[in-house]
Amino acid sequence: MTSKILRAFVYVGAILTTLVLAGIVGYILINGIPHLKPSLFEWTYTSENVSLMPALIDTILMALLALALSVPTGVGAAIYLVEYARSSSRFVRAVRMTAETLQGIPSIIYGLFGLLFFTTMLGWGLSLISGACTLAIMVLPVVMRTTEEALLAVPESYKQGGFALGAGHVRTIFRCVLPSALPGIVGGVLLALGRCVGEVAALLFTAGTVAQIPDFGGQGIFAIFDSCRTLAVHMYVLASEGLHMDETYATAVVLLILIVILNMGANFAAKRLKRGM
Repeated sequence: MTSKILRAFVYVGAILTTLVLAGIVGYILINGIPHLKPSLFEWTYTSENVSLMPALIDTILMALLALALSVPTGVGAAIYLVEYARSSSRFVRAVRMTAETLQGIPSIIYGLFGLLFFTTMLGWGLSLISGACTLAIMVLPVVMRTTEEALLAVPESYKQGGFALGAGHVRTIFRCVLPSALPGIVGGVLLALGRCVGEVAALLFTAGTVAQIPDFGGQGIFAIFDSCRTLAVHMYVLASEGLHMDETYATAVVLLILIVILNMGANFAAKRLKRGM
């Protein structure tokens, strides 16, 4: 009897979650799709067309740069904690507790830190690199903890089999452990990607709200010091002005589509990488 009640609660919870998600997505699509028009995708932003194209390009650049900084660091830290450090040491416990604490800090705090450190102290100003570094610090605990849990879930027999075949520790990690843990690692990367794409508060203090594409053609690598705005910030600015609510919903539709495309791309890359391993 108890199991049937618990199963009913699980089904009800799953149905409610699905309905809420479908309602939110449906509401955005109904209000946004009719207002998608060519002027929203013009290369240059003006107060008349309120083009989202610069914000779309900036979102992709910001997310990729933030992940490029956080994923190798987080995965490397997780490998060290699981495979090299003693799990009972105070250092490991302190790192895990710190990572769990950092996951719960509001994004506005990260934004203030980025404003004080990257924007002011380092003199980078409101720029793409300031925003990306701030996002990298935000998502680093997520990547590290999910990777660590994925590595801990790998059966010990996998490593023993690698050692029995004469493989060294490093080769065993990269040939036996990481491929098995890859689905969990990809899950953490997708969580980090979603937070990077949807973040607003931290980027207002570090990247700014200038609707422009960094001029890599003219400035080269120094274009990372240009101010920019992401799609989420673009939506916030339009909604705050209250003059372009239809375009705000249209931008939300594009943001949803972008998230789906990025998630599919990440899953595809993970499958190819696992096959290559």
